[in-house]
Amino acid sequence: MRMLVTGGAGFIGANFVHQTLDRLPGVELTVLDALTYAGDRASLAAVEDRITFVHGSVTDAALVDDLVSRSDTVVHFAAESHNDNSVAQPWPFVETNIVGTYHLLTSVRRHDVRLHHISTDEVFGDLELDDPARFTEHTAYNPSSPYSSTKAGADLLVRAWVRSYGVRATISNCSNNYGPFHHVEKFIPRQITNIIDGVRPKIYGTGRNVRDWIHVDDHNSAVLAILERGRIGETYLIGAECEVDNLTVVAELLELLDRPRDWFDLVSDRPGHDLRYAIDPGKLRAELDWKPSYTSFRDGLAQTVDWYRANEAWWRPKKEKTERRYAELGR
Repeated sequence: MRMLVTGGAGFIGANFVHQTLDRLPGVELTVLDALTYAGDRASLAAVEDRITFVHGSVTDAALVDDLVSRSDTVVHFAAESHNDNSVAQPWPFVETNIVGTYHLLTSVRRHDVRLHHISTDEVFGDLELDDPARFTEHTAYNPSSPYSSTKAGADLLVRAWVRSYGVRATISNCSNNYGPFHHVEKFIPRQITNIIDGVRPKIYGTGRNVRDWIHVDDHNSAVLAILERGRIGETYLIGAECEVDNLTVVAELLELLDRPRDWFDLVSDRPGHDLRYAIDPGKLRAELDWKPSYTSFRDGLAQTVDWYRANEAWWRPKKEKTERRYAELGR
């Protein structure tokens, strides 16, 4: 198989590259990544000699078409993905998430190449904290931020190209990921690296916002299952049924890093902060016989904490700039 992975130097994409090379030793894998601040070639250092790396953007139509023409399968991770950044500067999200996806769709249609599009549960908006409902493949889209709106737009483009042009594509919407190679601007790695540095974690609002967490390795194993056994044209929701509020996440991290569970500060909430996400992965489990390997959230967090402790050289260069930006925002 000749596989093109867009955004393969980002957090989830890089982990997917590592896992795919382990599970599919005969794959010819090409990574396309723009290496913006969230993409880091160092995340691929251990497999550099087993891949072809192309520095470029999904917004470059000619480059995308050339790479797609030499591929059997495209796995589309490339996206701008940080909510705070999307509120401050929406255009990069429109350009990458919508225009970039359009260029990919144009090329996979032209060359009849299989596409899997990676999306997020944030396209569904949020749920009330006391609502027993969970998102399903039939939940109406109700995005809250420029980020989630542009991902929703990209999803709809994929669905339209499947229906109108017969493009061979699937979509997955996943809950919040955590694990190795996660940029220190994100919630869990920011808290881990702050605690390592002796800085009290900062939590938005009251800390009662709930996320449905999944280890990145489990997300990517589900993506591989969809590629291998998923039905063309279908959407699958990926989740580990692990709803935890932000206060509990931080308390667990503090305990794992030998600090008191109440050693944190609450800061002003960010605009459009969704209350709760919750995924129903029943279709994925029933159709593709998939299940997560990390059945304990604490075990997954412990593995993640160990990785950041052991890989300071990877995250340290990113930390100062990230915290300077958060300081300017008062967060």
